[in-house]
Amino acid sequence: MSKATQDFLSFDTIHKGVIVMPDQSIKGVLMVSSINFALKSNEEKEGIINQFQNFLNSLDFVTQILVLSRKVNLTGYLKKIERLADEQDSKLMQTQTREYYKYIKKIVTQQDIMSKQFYIVVPYSVGETRGLKTVNREKGDRKIGPIPEPIFERARVQLRQRMSFVSVGLRRCNLNVVPLTSSEIIELLWSFYHPNSSELGFYPSIMPELLK
Repeated sequence: MSKATQDFLSFDTIHKGVIVMPDQSIKGVLMVSSINFALKSNEEKEGIINQFQNFLNSLDFVTQILVLSRKVNLTGYLKKIERLADEQDSKLMQTQTREYYKYIKKIVTQQDIMSKQFYIVVPYSVGETRGLKTVNREKGDRKIGPIPEPIFERARVQLRQRMSFVSVGLRRCNLNVVPLTSSEIIELLWSFYHPNSSELGFYPSIMPELLK
């Protein structure tokens, strides 16, 4: 018997900006900016390192740091430069724009240009909520059933508090932090299974019911 796609995924569903796992644990995802550490002065570097060390020491729960490397696709950018060259009234500007086009195209041809995105995955288990216990897993059964909405909401509040705590700690390191929405989480997970399409900037349309 053929299996559904869902059977091959490591999570059950995505609901209200939260990843729901088969064991009734939930996860939130934070996108984190980067800084050019090499350009900082020695004093600034030492301050950032100390703040990050303090942040790590303050955590009393597990977090996952995810670094996503992707090849940058500049096809659209090159086409835009080509159009700009055709629209130039000045012959000099047209020539310079075409030379810039050739220069960028040569760089792209000779080597891959990579971009890096940084994420923090923050977990929370429903069983951590006072007075609640996860349903016992049946032997051989991958799932233990959906989380009742009232319990899910209480767990989600606790998860959001953890995510806020992480955000504050990282902002002290001069990093910008943004929690991902349901659609952004779906696109992120989709890119893991379709890296070539995501590098081209293609993402599938998301059904409205998945964004609730």
